[in-house]
Amino acid sequence: MDKPNIILIITDQQRYDTINALGFPYMDTPNLDRLAREGVSFDNCHITAPSCAPARASLFTGYYPHVTGIMRNGDRWRRSWVEDLASVGFHCVNIGKMHSNPFETPLGFHERYVVENKDRYLEGRYYFDEWDKALAAQGLVKQQRESYRQRTDYRERMGAFSWDLPPHLQSDNFVGGLAQWWLRSHPQTQPLFLQIGFPGPHPPYDPTPDAAIEYIDRELPLPSVTQAELDSQPPPFQRLRQHNTEIDHDSIVHLEKPTRLQLQRLRAYYAANVSMIDQQVGQIMDALDEQGYLENSVVIFTSDHGDCLGDHGHIQKWTMYDIITRVPALFWAPGRFQAGARIGDLCQWMDIGPTVLELAGVQPPNMQAQSLLPALKGEAWQGRELVFAEHPADGVYEGPFMTMVRGKRYKLVHFAGQSYGQLFDLQADPWEVDNRWDDESLADTKRDLLDALLDWRIESAVQTRDVFQDYR
Repeated sequence: MDKPNIILIITDQQRYDTINALGFPYMDTPNLDRLAREGVSFDNCHITAPSCAPARASLFTGYYPHVTGIMRNGDRWRRSWVEDLASVGFHCVNIGKMHSNPFETPLGFHERYVVENKDRYLEGRYYFDEWDKALAAQGLVKQQRESYRQRTDYRERMGAFSWDLPPHLQSDNFVGGLAQWWLRSHPQTQPLFLQIGFPGPHPPYDPTPDAAIEYIDRELPLPSVTQAELDSQPPPFQRLRQHNTEIDHDSIVHLEKPTRLQLQRLRAYYAANVSMIDQQVGQIMDALDEQGYLENSVVIFTSDHGDCLGDHGHIQKWTMYDIITRVPALFWAPGRFQAGARIGDLCQWMDIGPTVLELAGVQPPNMQAQSLLPALKGEAWQGRELVFAEHPADGVYEGPFMTMVRGKRYKLVHFAGQSYGQLFDLQADPWEVDNRWDDESLADTKRDLLDALLDWRIESAVQTRDVFQDYR
């Protein structure tokens, strides 16, 4: 076959449990269901950092955050393997969010149509992206924190606000429409690498009213958090909960004890936003087909991390629970990959990078990421024995440097220089409620996982000692 077109669709902050075909029947996602039904799903794909830029920089470089040096949102990030795709003849286009720094840095793309976070309040607040320009051209002011704060119910809504401006200007509708416009307006160019970055379902949780009404009364899984679980959480996570009730990041005032009605609205608006993105994915697939791209394309759908949405008493990310680290990872290419395959072995989100390069006919450099192509081809593949994630203190998480190591059964979260931590038996406790850090019966398991963290960092230092790639 000729080099395939590669369409990489990345949402922001989308949980794994948001796609009907993956086993979550309360979701309406017919287009993502098609990708899963006709493609391959990696069901245990984990990010390398529980925030946007560090995770994305890992994906687009193939290295862990401690190697890239991109560990916080706002850290400088200017290089990516997209340059390698461009060097072998791909026309590389980004439409939507990448979260590079500077926002508009080329990263190897021939064309960039940047759309960034919905609610930029500090870093990048006065950077005017394509969405800002479109709103301004129609004489509209974007819904954002300043306007939400004027509402009398601002502190009660946990970031859930309907999008009341014209529907086509809601951020995800806008990005999807922009991608369709490009496909239908630009002369056909193959092979094409098209990265589409949806800003949602990252907060503010802002579906259009017609989308929200589909979920507002639907039976959805709502979190039930006990005081015992909260008390067992490490001090930095307890402080994180308190911090998010005091500081309204992304237009959210978190509530320590939300009502069932508040949680229902939060989950309904989030789910509605996912369904809006699903609709855009379907329309993008139609545009790819109409313009002659789809027959020889690989479509990848994924997200950079999840969102607690009240699980474990938390909102957003910045923790190491599976609901944050585990993300959907769908590969669609009928005729290339087995239809309907579900792969449960562990992989890292950044493993998508060398997979894309190999699909493009590029030999990946000495990356820490590992190609998923053997699994996609149905060849013998066992996945990773362990996956890792890491995160330092930033403007939200104020604790010590934290590192996660997760195997198929056990997960450990280490806090540098501290005697506390988290240890979960995922077989007995898949919801990660029972912290067994101090359980003597798991002392050997704890020691093994701590040793694995040490070995990982040492091996990382050795593997990357000759790497001279500055992505910042």
